[in-house]
Order: sequence, then C-alpha cells, then structure tokens
Amino acid sequence: MSEKHKIKRSKLAVFLNTAPAAETAVWSLVGDGVTEMTITYNPQTSEVTYVHEDSGTTDVESYKPTIAAPMTAIAGDEVFEFVDGIRRGRKVMGDCLTQCLIVYLYKDGTAGTYPAEKNDCAVQIDDFGGAGGESAKLNFTLNLQGDAVIGTFNPSTKLFTAS
Repeated sequence: MSEKHKIKRSKLAVFLNTAPAAETAVWSLVGDGVTEMTITYNPQTSEVTYVHEDSGTTDVESYKPTIAAPMTAIAGDEVFEFVDGIRRGRKVMGDCLTQCLIVYLYKDGTAGTYPAEKNDCAVQIDDFGGAGGESAKLNFTLNLQGDAVIGTFNPSTKLFTAS
C-alpha cells in the first residue's frame, strides 16, 4: 500500500481537442490563462418516501458533468484561439462540439501514459471582457456529454488509447 499524500492541482490535467474536424485529434492543455478549474458532477437525483417508511430515500440517477474554465485571454494560446473562434462565430449545436480529456497525472502510469477519460463536450461561452485596466477574460464551460471512454493518455505524444 502506498503512502498517503496530498495531490497537487497540477496533477489533474484537462486537454481540449482544438481541431475536432481533423482526422487526428489535436490535444491542447487547458492551462495558460486558467487559474482555477473544477469538474462539477451535477448529480441528477430522485427522491421517494415509501408508505411504510418515515424517512425518504435519495438515489443518484445520473450525472451531468461540467467544467467551468475562467480564462485570461492569451492571443496565440491554442485553447484560447479555439474557444474564441466559437465565441466570435456564436456557434451552437454541432458547431461547438469537441472532445476533452481528463488526465489523472497523479496516478501511476506505465511507459509515460496515465489513466484518462475522453468525453464528448459542448463548449459554452459564458462571458468575454472584464474590468478596465485588466486583462480580458474569456469564461467558458465544457458541458460533458454521454458516458466517458476510459483509457490512457501519453502527454508527450498526445496519444489517447481506449482501454
């Protein structure tokens, strides 16, 4: 059994496919300009109290995960340019779809790979701008769709392999 230790935030990485129309995915790290990012699982629950019980039961029926990404606008950054293109085009439906990877760099990997999950996602533009005298912000949310594909990811080669 391994020793307990805290996990650094930098060891939980999110990559975005910034070329969803290409034959091969282009996995770009969501990092530059982003100082905070949390995966919110948004559990969908059902509640019931059976006639023979005094206390209710809550079941988790499903999840609707989202990843909010408040980002400082950095021209030339692959993720910013991709998301800003969605914003400028006010793209909706299939035009704002791509994939993201959640990579668990804190887990022991083999041969340079780490456990990961690939998710289809819709990129939602939340807002763009900011206060005078400050850097512009482009805040967006990744709305994960369907079930994740479990596998491994090699950050050096940028290759995801499904299990």
